[in-house]
Amino acid sequence: MTDRQPGNGYDVVVIGGGAAGLNGALVLARARRSVAVLGAGAPRNAPAEGVHGLLGHEGLPPKELLARGREEVRAYGGDVLTGEVTAVARDGSEGGSGDDGRDDSRGGDQGADGSGSGFRVTLADGRSVRARRLLVTSGITDELPDVPGLRERWGRDVLHCPYCHGWEVRDRPIGVLASGPMSVHQALLFRQWSDDVAFFTHTMAPPTDEQAEELAARGIRVVAGEVAGLEITEDRLSGLRLGDGTVVAREAVAVASRMVARGGFLAPLGLHPVEHPSGAGVHIPVDAAGRTRVPGVWAAGNVTDLVGQVGASAAAGAGAAAQINADLIAEETRQAVAARRNVFPSGHDGASPGNQARVAEPSRAERRHGL
Repeated sequence: MTDRQPGNGYDVVVIGGGAAGLNGALVLARARRSVAVLGAGAPRNAPAEGVHGLLGHEGLPPKELLARGREEVRAYGGDVLTGEVTAVARDGSEGGSGDDGRDDSRGGDQGADGSGSGFRVTLADGRSVRARRLLVTSGITDELPDVPGLRERWGRDVLHCPYCHGWEVRDRPIGVLASGPMSVHQALLFRQWSDDVAFFTHTMAPPTDEQAEELAARGIRVVAGEVAGLEITEDRLSGLRLGDGTVVAREAVAVASRMVARGGFLAPLGLHPVEHPSGAGVHIPVDAAGRTRVPGVWAAGNVTDLVGQVGASAAAGAGAAAQINADLIAEETRQAVAARRNVFPSGHDGASPGNQARVAEPSRAERRHGL
């Protein structure tokens, strides 16, 4: 199916074209929902060579995984559009009919919880789309310490997740750059993959007595002093250079980035990312069903679960999609009941003899013609 022109209504618009968003869209499309995925084309894991820990797709390049996902969504009638979302607002319009003939008049219906009033999603290039529900899977950005060369090697030999990259750097000299409250924990994790791990305090406070004891017990060396830069040899990390010029040989460095949810576009709805309880960054809180505090808006993936891997994010997208479909069914059932009561306003089960006769007449006519 070719992409629909933005401006037409959808049952669900998914904001974010990563694993969570595409898997959610796939579930919704298979549920016969009109769905569009809006992605800026800049997934967090783009620099990585492969996706790891995902059954059946071990080592698959991230771009290939997402390309397959987009094809699968389109195969079930979903639309995948490229564009950066800049704002989301309530849209009370009554809708219309899309260019594929689907009736989108339900876009303006008001559900019992206010979730059915609909939304208008605006993109950076001025286009907009309407949706009855939203699934936010916009992911996060990683804020790294201000160390020259760190960003350029992110996802290569500057790493963050041992479950994503630990096997690839096993038995090699690994440095862990202190950058937040999870850094000591990160060093202890990477020790599982290598017995040569060094913890660089950088600009952070020294480890507490308890932390220092844990690091020492695991044979993790603590290196004091600010890290001034990286040493690169033939396009490979070879060490970390301290402010006094000392170079500590390392072949990989782990950094606990500050993870910031991409959710500024939700501000018109009064929905803002908040500090995560772990202190690792900011996220959009959701309940067990993936609902945000704004009716009609769900979230899944790293935008709410900062440390979720690809498999967990995809599963969360699927779960939220099922909840959204159930919510739409509940709304449509309420509307159907109200419509039936309007047709049959009185009498037994709300049916007057006159209305019963008018509704039954087409059926009798069909039977008379042998249908």
